[in-house]
Amino acid sequence: MTRPYLALLALFLATLPGCRGGHGSAGGQPPRARTPVLIAFSSFRHHGYPQIYVMNSDGTNQIRLTNNPANDYEPSWSPDGSKIVFTSDRDGNDEIYVMSSDGTDQTCLTKDPASDGYPSWSPNGSKIVFISDRDDNYEVCAINSDGTNLTNLTNSPAWDSNPCWSPDGSKIAFVSDGDGNLEIYVMNSDGTNQTRLTSNPKADYCPAWSPDGSKIAFYSLREGDVPAIYIMNSDGKNQTLFTNNVSGGRYPSWSPPF
Repeated sequence: MTRPYLALLALFLATLPGCRGGHGSAGGQPPRARTPVLIAFSSFRHHGYPQIYVMNSDGTNQIRLTNNPANDYEPSWSPDGSKIVFTSDRDGNDEIYVMSSDGTDQTCLTKDPASDGYPSWSPNGSKIVFISDRDDNYEVCAINSDGTNLTNLTNSPAWDSNPCWSPDGSKIAFVSDGDGNLEIYVMNSDGTNQTRLTSNPKADYCPAWSPDGSKIAFYSLREGDVPAIYIMNSDGKNQTLFTNNVSGGRYPSWSPPF
């Protein structure tokens, strides 16, 4: 019997293959390359600008993929491991870029004067979800993987961020202050049926789906000034504290089942 294990990963760390927060299958998902397992990450080790690197899961063979005097960060693998989507301000503002997994063919997908960021692939690799302030406030948007068909999914006056696909690709969890406080919401992948899952006077951040889609992990300030990890059912029920120490916890991410 397999069971997932919750891991706390550093922000801007992504493993091959997958997307932030959840793993699973959707119709037509490309086959996954299981070996070798690679990690994409962003580092300031050269020129004072974050650049994107990949390395083996044991830390060996660290290879720099981007090389320019700009900020490249927030890498996310395509489900088949052939491409990496990321954020870059090399054109003067944050845009969504995609490149082959060896760093070639770096292409801007958004090309807009607004600030775009936090990209993540849909489980079947056909779409990329991200945040954008092109409406003067951050919204959750989606594009096809080639940059076409931009859709504003949240389309609200609120601040919306931290989008994360459900493992089957049917839903997106996100954070919004639409009710006056940062809470976890979920919506259909086309932006319909936006539903608030948490309701607390303290802020909740960074939802992450479990591999089977039944749970969502997130971190919250509801224990005071120290952030803590919570897990709830995907309908918002049974919100349970999982970390309770002076160091706190942030940015939860589930491992795939073994």
